[in-house]
Amino acid sequence: MRIVSLLPSATEILFALGLDPEIVGVSHECDFPPRARTKPVVIHSRMPHEASPAEIDALVREYVHRGESLYAVDAAVLEALAPDLIITQDLCHVCAASPDDLATALSRFDRRPEVLCLNPQDLGDVWRDILWVGEESCRGPQAEALLKEIGARLGALEEQLPQSADRPRVAFLEWLQPFYVGGHWVPEMIHRAGGEDVFGSARTPSFRIAIEDVIDAAPEILLIAPCGYAAERARDEYKSMSFPEPWHAIPAVRNGRVYALEANSYFSRPGPRLVAGIEALAKLFHPAIEVSREAEAGILPIPANANARSAAS
Repeated sequence: MRIVSLLPSATEILFALGLDPEIVGVSHECDFPPRARTKPVVIHSRMPHEASPAEIDALVREYVHRGESLYAVDAAVLEALAPDLIITQDLCHVCAASPDDLATALSRFDRRPEVLCLNPQDLGDVWRDILWVGEESCRGPQAEALLKEIGARLGALEEQLPQSADRPRVAFLEWLQPFYVGGHWVPEMIHRAGGEDVFGSARTPSFRIAIEDVIDAAPEILLIAPCGYAAERARDEYKSMSFPEPWHAIPAVRNGRVYALEANSYFSRPGPRLVAGIEALAKLFHPAIEVSREAEAGILPIPANANARSAAS
């Protein structure tokens, strides 16, 4: 079977199921595992490489308003690859190509491949999609084994979490300029890790908030995880920003409980590594528990003396 994946999470699933030889094409953002970068790229972003976060937000709004796609599918390359199965998504048109983008490219095909369109809304959907991809790629047993492993890790984590009703109040920012809070599976991840999301709710898309909303919510833990960012880039962007004086009175900021997260690996992409993201959050909320090294590597503390500058300075 020849498979093309148009989204990074599906590429991760395919590799986890042992389908490296069958993967013949990927998107420009498919970077895990590293072997994914060696595959032909069939989709490219129309966004400028050097755009600032604020410019990216403005451009996305402009594209969406005009009803235009953020991505270009290379129909010639796709046709030359002659895939039997293409995996795409219909969840976030900011994150990957939409079915409409793909349909345009496939209109020139004499033999149309099967198209699998994923649309996960919560963790249950993500785990279901792993089974679905396994079924469509003839790797059903491998998908079941992967889900069993994920379940075992979640079960081991749940046994370690304290049974008290006290949960730290958490704000998860998936974009900084302007602020957006995490949605879909992220609030559920926070809950599974023993925290309380002060903004988001499961199966609800991310949405924009004002800086005053964060100040008024007074979270005890502030998570900086811009969609698609590595932890170092998230930290640096946060530190480069200026905030009004009330920001520094937020309990999370005042007490040095601001953390940059490896969003691109463990939170943004609805794939197998979300379990490591849940473990990472649990370690933040309850430092005494034991988690995998992978999970601990996804956390980058931002010390209180390194918080963002005051707007008055």
